[in-house]
Amino acid sequence: MPGSGRHRGERQVGEAAETEELALRAAAGDRAALDVLLRQVRPEVVRRCGRFLPCREDAEEAAQDVLLQVARNITAFEGRSRFGTWLHTVVANCARQKYRELKRRAAERPEAIDAARYVDPRTTSVIAGSRVDLLEALERLEREHPHLVEPLVYRDICQLEYAEAAERVGIPLGTLKSRLHEARRRVRPWLSDAS
Repeated sequence: MPGSGRHRGERQVGEAAETEELALRAAAGDRAALDVLLRQVRPEVVRRCGRFLPCREDAEEAAQDVLLQVARNITAFEGRSRFGTWLHTVVANCARQKYRELKRRAAERPEAIDAARYVDPRTTSVIAGSRVDLLEALERLEREHPHLVEPLVYRDICQLEYAEAAERVGIPLGTLKSRLHEARRRVRPWLSDAS
Protein backbone atom coordinates (compact mmCIF):
# COMPACT_ATOMS: atom_id res chain seq x y z
CA MET A 1 0.00 0.00 0.00
CA PRO A 2 1.58 3.28 -1.05
CA GLY A 3 2.07 5.71 1.81
CA SER A 4 1.39 3.16 4.56
CA GLY A 5 4.96 3.54 5.85
CA ARG A 6 4.48 7.29 6.06
CA HIS A 7 1.24 6.85 8.04
CA ARG A 8 2.91 4.35 10.40
CA GLY A 9 5.77 6.82 10.94
CA GLU A 10 3.32 9.64 11.63
CA ARG A 11 1.44 7.41 14.09
CA GLN A 12 4.69 6.52 15.91
CA VAL A 13 5.63 10.21 16.18
CA GLY A 14 2.15 10.94 17.55
CA GLU A 15 2.42 8.11 20.08
CA ALA A 16 5.87 9.30 21.17
CA ALA A 17 4.56 12.85 21.66
CA GLU A 18 1.61 11.48 23.65
CA THR A 19 3.99 9.43 25.83
CA GLU A 20 6.16 12.50 26.46
CA GLU A 21 3.08 14.54 27.44
CA LEU A 22 1.83 11.77 29.76
CA ALA A 23 5.28 11.54 31.38
CA LEU A 24 5.40 15.28 32.03
CA ARG A 25 1.89 15.26 33.49
CA ALA A 26 2.73 12.22 35.65
CA ALA A 27 5.94 13.90 36.84
CA ALA A 28 3.83 16.88 37.88
CA GLY A 29 1.70 14.60 40.07
CA ASP A 30 -1.17 13.59 37.75
CA ARG A 31 -2.00 10.03 38.95
CA ALA A 32 -4.38 9.33 36.06
CA ALA A 33 -1.64 10.24 33.56
CA LEU A 34 0.76 7.93 35.40
CA ASP A 35 -1.69 5.03 35.18
CA VAL A 36 -2.15 5.56 31.43
CA LEU A 37 1.61 5.96 30.95
CA LEU A 38 2.39 2.69 32.76
CA ARG A 39 -0.17 0.78 30.68
CA GLN A 40 1.13 2.36 27.49
CA VAL A 41 4.85 1.62 28.06
CA ARG A 42 4.47 -1.87 29.55
CA PRO A 43 4.79 -3.85 26.27
CA GLU A 44 7.91 -1.87 25.31
CA VAL A 45 9.38 -2.35 28.79
CA VAL A 46 8.87 -6.13 28.60
CA ARG A 47 10.48 -6.17 25.15
CA ARG A 48 13.47 -4.15 26.35
CA CYS A 49 13.91 -6.34 29.44
CA GLY A 50 13.88 -9.33 27.11
CA ARG A 51 17.03 -7.94 25.47
CA PHE A 52 18.82 -8.51 28.77
CA LEU A 53 17.12 -11.60 30.18
CA PRO A 54 16.63 -14.70 28.02
CA CYS A 55 13.85 -16.23 30.10
CA ARG A 56 10.43 -14.64 29.47
CA GLU A 57 9.41 -14.95 33.15
CA ASP A 58 12.59 -13.16 34.26
CA ALA A 59 11.98 -10.41 31.72
CA GLU A 60 8.39 -10.06 32.98
CA GLU A 61 9.63 -9.80 36.59
CA ALA A 62 12.21 -7.19 35.63
CA ALA A 63 9.50 -5.30 33.71
CA GLN A 64 7.37 -5.19 36.86
CA ASP A 65 10.37 -3.79 38.74
CA VAL A 66 10.80 -1.15 36.00
CA LEU A 67 7.15 -0.10 36.16
CA LEU A 68 7.36 0.12 39.95
CA GLN A 69 10.51 2.26 39.72
CA VAL A 70 8.85 4.52 37.14
CA ALA A 71 5.81 4.94 39.40
CA ARG A 72 7.97 5.68 42.44
CA ASN A 73 10.46 7.98 40.73
CA ILE A 74 8.50 9.70 37.95
CA THR A 75 8.84 13.02 39.79
CA ALA A 76 12.60 12.80 39.08
CA PHE A 77 11.82 13.02 35.36
CA GLU A 78 12.25 16.71 34.55
CA GLY A 79 11.73 16.57 30.79
CA ARG A 80 15.25 17.76 29.92
CA SER A 81 15.75 14.57 27.91
CA ARG A 82 13.14 12.38 26.28
CA PHE A 83 11.11 10.11 28.55
CA GLY A 84 12.19 7.13 26.44
CA THR A 85 15.81 7.91 27.25
CA TRP A 86 15.03 8.14 30.97
CA LEU A 87 13.09 4.88 30.72
CA HIS A 88 16.07 3.15 29.06
CA THR A 89 18.12 3.90 32.16
CA VAL A 90 15.51 2.40 34.45
CA VAL A 91 15.18 -0.70 32.23
CA ALA A 92 18.94 -1.24 32.05
CA ASN A 93 19.37 -0.89 35.81
CA CYS A 94 16.41 -3.13 36.73
CA ALA A 95 17.28 -5.86 34.22
CA ARG A 96 20.89 -5.99 35.33
CA GLN A 97 19.77 -6.03 38.99
CA LYS A 98 17.36 -8.90 38.25
CA TYR A 99 20.17 -10.85 36.57
CA ARG A 100 22.43 -10.37 39.63
CA GLU A 101 19.58 -11.46 41.90
CA LEU A 102 18.94 -14.60 39.84
CA LYS A 103 22.64 -15.44 39.77
CA ARG A 104 22.96 -14.92 43.54
CA ARG A 105 19.85 -17.02 44.20
CA ALA A 106 21.22 -19.85 42.05
CA ALA A 107 24.55 -19.74 43.93
CA GLU A 108 22.82 -19.79 47.32
CA ARG A 109 20.60 -22.76 46.44
CA PRO A 110 22.58 -25.13 44.24
CA GLU A 111 19.80 -27.68 44.44
CA ALA A 112 19.19 -30.37 41.85
CA ILE A 113 17.43 -28.96 38.81
CA ASP A 114 14.35 -30.73 37.53
CA ALA A 115 15.16 -31.01 33.81
CA ALA A 116 11.46 -31.24 32.95
CA ARG A 117 10.82 -27.79 34.45
CA TYR A 118 14.05 -25.98 33.59
CA VAL A 119 15.67 -25.51 30.22
CA ASP A 120 19.16 -24.08 30.08
CA PRO A 121 19.05 -21.27 27.51
CA ARG A 122 22.69 -21.90 26.60
CA THR A 123 21.80 -25.32 25.23
CA THR A 124 18.53 -24.36 23.58
CA SER A 125 19.15 -21.01 21.94
CA VAL A 126 22.26 -19.41 20.59
CA ILE A 127 20.63 -16.01 20.92
CA ALA A 128 19.50 -16.58 24.51
CA GLY A 129 22.87 -18.06 25.41
CA SER A 130 24.66 -15.05 24.00
CA ARG A 131 22.47 -12.80 26.16
CA VAL A 132 23.41 -14.77 29.28
CA ASP A 133 27.06 -14.55 28.31
CA LEU A 134 26.70 -10.83 27.63
CA LEU A 135 25.25 -10.25 31.09
CA GLU A 136 28.21 -12.09 32.61
CA ALA A 137 30.58 -10.04 30.46
CA LEU A 138 28.84 -6.83 31.57
CA GLU A 139 29.25 -7.87 35.19
CA ARG A 140 32.98 -8.45 34.62
CA LEU A 141 33.31 -5.15 32.73
CA GLU A 142 31.61 -3.36 35.62
CA ARG A 143 34.14 -4.82 38.06
CA GLU A 144 37.18 -4.05 35.90
CA HIS A 145 36.21 -0.91 33.95
CA PRO A 146 32.96 0.55 35.33
CA HIS A 147 33.14 3.71 33.16
CA LEU A 148 32.76 1.53 30.02
CA VAL A 149 29.50 -0.16 31.01
CA GLU A 150 26.97 2.60 30.35
CA PRO A 151 28.16 3.40 26.80
CA LEU A 152 27.94 -0.30 25.88
CA VAL A 153 24.53 -0.80 27.50
CA TYR A 154 22.93 2.31 26.02
CA ARG A 155 24.28 1.92 22.50
CA ASP A 156 24.50 -1.84 21.91
CA ILE A 157 21.75 -3.21 24.13
CA CYS A 158 19.24 -0.37 24.45
CA GLN A 159 20.10 0.68 20.88
CA LEU A 160 20.02 4.40 21.56
CA GLU A 161 21.43 6.70 18.90
CA TYR A 162 25.01 7.78 19.65
CA ALA A 163 24.03 11.35 20.55
CA GLU A 164 21.24 10.16 22.85
CA ALA A 165 23.56 7.65 24.55
CA ALA A 166 26.18 10.39 25.07
CA GLU A 167 23.51 12.66 26.57
CA ARG A 168 22.33 9.88 28.87
CA VAL A 169 25.86 9.10 30.11
CA GLY A 170 26.65 12.81 30.37
CA ILE A 171 29.81 12.79 28.24
CA PRO A 172 30.76 14.30 24.86
CA LEU A 173 29.93 12.28 21.75
CA GLY A 174 33.60 11.64 20.93
CA THR A 175 34.23 10.33 24.45
CA LEU A 176 31.22 8.04 24.18
CA LYS A 177 32.47 6.60 20.90
CA SER A 178 35.93 6.08 22.34
CA ARG A 179 34.59 4.32 25.46
CA LEU A 180 32.22 2.25 23.37
CA HIS A 181 35.07 1.10 21.14
CA GLU A 182 37.13 0.18 24.21
CA ALA A 183 34.18 -1.62 25.84
CA ARG A 184 33.52 -3.68 22.72
CA ARG A 185 37.22 -4.52 22.42
CA ARG A 186 37.33 -5.76 26.02
CA VAL A 187 34.02 -7.68 25.94
CA ARG A 188 34.53 -9.43 22.57
CA PRO A 189 37.10 -12.00 23.81
CA TRP A 190 35.04 -12.75 26.90
CA LEU A 191 32.05 -13.59 24.72
CA SER A 192 34.27 -15.71 22.45
CA ASP A 193 35.63 -17.60 25.48
CA ALA A 194 32.08 -18.28 26.69
CA SER A 195 30.89 -19.83 23.45
